[in-house]
Amino acid sequence: MKRVFRKSWGAELVETGARFRLWAPGERQIRLRCRGVDHAMHAEGDGWFDLTLPDVGAGDDYAFVLSTGAAVPDPAARAQKGDVHGPSLLIDPTAFDWTPWEGRPWEEAVILEVHIGTFTPEGTFRAAIDRLPHLVETGITAVEIMPVAQFAGNRGWGYDGVLPYAPHPAYGSPDDMKAFIDACHRHGLMVLLDVVYNHFGPEGNYLHAYAPDFFDPARQTPWGAAIAYNRDPVRRFFGENALYWIEEYHLDGLRLDAVDHIRDPGSDPEILAEIAGRVRAAHPGAHIHLTTEDNRNITRLHERDGAGKVRLYSGEWNDDFHNVAHVIATGESEGYYADFTEDHWAKFGRALAEGFIWQGEHSPHADAPRGEPSAHLPPTAFVDFLQNHDQTGNRAFGERLLALSSRPMVRALMTIHLLSPHIPLLFMGEEWGEVRPFAFFTDFHGELAEAVREGRRREFAAFGEFQNAELRAAIPDPNALSTFEASRIDWGRAANDEGQNWLAFTRTLLALRFRHVVPHLAGAPGNGGRVLVADEGMIAVDWQLAGAVLRLRANLLDRAQDAPPAAGEVIIGPGTRGPLRPHTVVWTIEAEA
Repeated sequence: MKRVFRKSWGAELVETGARFRLWAPGERQIRLRCRGVDHAMHAEGDGWFDLTLPDVGAGDDYAFVLSTGAAVPDPAARAQKGDVHGPSLLIDPTAFDWTPWEGRPWEEAVILEVHIGTFTPEGTFRAAIDRLPHLVETGITAVEIMPVAQFAGNRGWGYDGVLPYAPHPAYGSPDDMKAFIDACHRHGLMVLLDVVYNHFGPEGNYLHAYAPDFFDPARQTPWGAAIAYNRDPVRRFFGENALYWIEEYHLDGLRLDAVDHIRDPGSDPEILAEIAGRVRAAHPGAHIHLTTEDNRNITRLHERDGAGKVRLYSGEWNDDFHNVAHVIATGESEGYYADFTEDHWAKFGRALAEGFIWQGEHSPHADAPRGEPSAHLPPTAFVDFLQNHDQTGNRAFGERLLALSSRPMVRALMTIHLLSPHIPLLFMGEEWGEVRPFAFFTDFHGELAEAVREGRRREFAAFGEFQNAELRAAIPDPNALSTFEASRIDWGRAANDEGQNWLAFTRTLLALRFRHVVPHLAGAPGNGGRVLVADEGMIAVDWQLAGAVLRLRANLLDRAQDAPPAAGEVIIGPGTRGPLRPHTVVWTIEAEA
């Protein structure tokens, strides 16, 4: 199988050579530099420049030359010759031969979030292939890759990408990434990619120089200039990017980062609906899964049709579930955790039964109403996690949950998390109880490096434990190589006694999930969750699924407590006869006639 997506931006190989296209409304003339020779491009109107050049092909480098004489990379390049400041490379996307793959339904998703650079000692796509049998044996069914769009330097989380069509070369070539995805499919694993459409990174983005209209001068995001999504070439750039990754890289879906900062008021359809609509129209009936991260707790992007099928987005990263579980596990209450300290047991029950906790009530942390009613969505509309890159790496020292809470508590929460009818996500290494930190790391230099380092330390100045300047100075320098190296997961722990014990626990839970829970998720209705008890450490929730009732009874305190009875076959736990021991979780399922 050969897969290629023809973009309207950038370079495309054609039968006689290559076609080059750039939107540069800030320029009167653009030249194309290819093989060291400059060629005048044709002005098409509306800011577009075009040129078809014969006798060029894969492996040739090219750049766009502005009126200032500056040569800039193709913002839609498939690959770079070197770093983000240099020329781009022509790539033949038909060179890779794909294995046929039909995908898997969303209800089967058990997601492992992976940062390619720290997933293996080598930090490459090719090295990650050797670890795939471990994922399959664990019960993982989907790999979610943190962003790979090329960014400045070698090390980073990926959220500062500036070339959204080019895989970061430190991880490997485009064909290396395709080989990883193809290998995942041969192992029965779905592959999802985290994409960043809300901003560009602070180094290597040249769009400002020739397309200032790409950005919205009236708005800023927390990470840089806001994007003018109301302009057609801009909408095309991102809409085509989503299709490009799914079609040319055979991905099973995308996770759109921080979509609350993707704003195009007055557009119809809004850009987020347009992107999902284009993907759905291009792949009708296919197992394509789109998810969002959005702190607004909105539901319009995740509604189902009358038959219960996904219209636009399959699920939403449910920060509410994480935040209240984290408060329960650690007792932390600063920052956004302040919204989850009061009545945290009731909030936890609501997150399990209805998805969002904040459904329009006034949030003290935001000092504004937050969210919309969400109980009408099916449970699979929520992607839950106890750890992820953000919630771990945005801590000052990147501590994992096991460094912050007791093992009995974490095991109890994992038993709830991995058997709930929501879609579970684990962070790489969590399956074996990883304790190595995952820190925030970058590879900037000079003034930018200093600004990032000091900005990171200022960020924590408002927290009580970091009032002391000496303590803030101990926060790891994001630009230090040691910070990156310390964030690599420890495969040795997966092989030692403690890691093996934890891994066996995770494997057991996921095997039980597939045997008892997953068969009842397709067609599970909305408004199916009901909280019976959520107080003083006792959580009792029932869900009406497709053809069965799933029941949870959990005692999260360090003393025994009585639990409401739970009819049905016991999936895990001692049942509910007599008091539940401390940190004990019982799941049952009762099939309907």
